[in-house]
Amino acid sequence: MSYPEDLHHPQSRYHGDRGEVNAVFRPAGTPPDISSPGGSTHYLATSESTGGEFGLYKAELAPRSAGVKTHFHKTISESFYVLSGELELHNGEKWVTGRAGDFLCVPVGGLHAFKNVSDEPTSMLMLFSPGAPREEYFEQVAEMAQRGGEELKRFRVRHDSYFVEDFG
Repeated sequence: MSYPEDLHHPQSRYHGDRGEVNAVFRPAGTPPDISSPGGSTHYLATSESTGGEFGLYKAELAPRSAGVKTHFHKTISESFYVLSGELELHNGEKWVTGRAGDFLCVPVGGLHAFKNVSDEPTSMLMLFSPGAPREEYFEQVAEMAQRGGEELKRFRVRHDSYFVEDFG
């Protein structure tokens, strides 16, 4: 078997020669960072903790959770990995049912949405790349949705979330 001699890796960002101790461990039993009647969110790796590389979140949706309507992002990709239950995922063209082990990758600009239409809870991982400060969005979106109107639209745009319903 032969291997290419020139592998193209990203430019080095660590310039030491011995490595360092900087890993962060989060035990499985850590309580969620946000809880509501519709579900909960765990901040597994934030943009801040990854140096802007990515953001990884575990979301748990209650049965019959409305989820998120169709939208897109201009600066980040978003991917979904179903851990348990069933999750309806909109891939920009149609709704598909995701089950444990299914994965949906949405590149920058891709329309997407999700919801739990089943009578059982579901959980998923959400990966944003590059990392973006999503925590404020998760923490305030329910309150902002209650306010509605232009204030909700400005909040969404501030968080790089362009909802189809906001732009006709």
